[in-house]
Amino acid sequence: MVLFFSNTIDDNLIRLDEDESRHCIRVLRLGKNDNIHITDGKGNLYEACISDTASGKVTASILKTIASPSPGGFSLHVAIAPTKNSERLEWFLEKSTEIGITEITPVFCTHSERNRVNHDRLNKILISAVKQSLKTRLPRLNEAVAFKDLVSRPFQGIKLIASCLSGNELEIQQAYIKGSDVVVLIGPEGDFSEIEIETAINAGFVPVSLGESRLRTETAGVYVTAVVNLLNRM
Repeated sequence: MVLFFSNTIDDNLIRLDEDESRHCIRVLRLGKNDNIHITDGKGNLYEACISDTASGKVTASILKTIASPSPGGFSLHVAIAPTKNSERLEWFLEKSTEIGITEITPVFCTHSERNRVNHDRLNKILISAVKQSLKTRLPRLNEAVAFKDLVSRPFQGIKLIASCLSGNELEIQQAYIKGSDVVVLIGPEGDFSEIEIETAINAGFVPVSLGESRLRTETAGVYVTAVVNLLNRM
């Protein structure tokens, strides 16, 4: 099944944007009266029939709507420091979406290697990963934020910060409780500063370890995503 993405829905009609329409018409050679599958990223899968391709834009009539339940009953929010090489951050977004993640926040830290991100580009990566993995829920991508502002915000559920400074932290699987909402902070290659770790702990974050190996930022993010999903399936 090829899955398209669109959140432009009007009554019983759903419209694809320029890029999605081009892929549908020119790459897949689909046309009027062909059936396609579309998701709105909000948990809905639409079976639709192409009714118009005027001006290179696809309009489809919805035949059937299948609503997907919220997966697992838990929320996974990863706040991660953008990597110096943007492709590594994009790799994290892609893989974490395929595995299952609810929310992502780029966070700028003392040792951050990058102080800006292309939000639109990152959101396109998420949409592509949703389509590739045949998911119907698009992870929420928040605007980038400074570390001190992030940790001061209220969060529901368990709050964890992954660090390798002390070596005495709990393993993430010991700190996380199955079925719980969780937010996990992942630092830059130089790790969080001692002041940042202290600030997070004072804000209620529990330090956790991701194992004995020193992981790259994007690997740590994928590891956290995989562990939380695995624990909720056990």
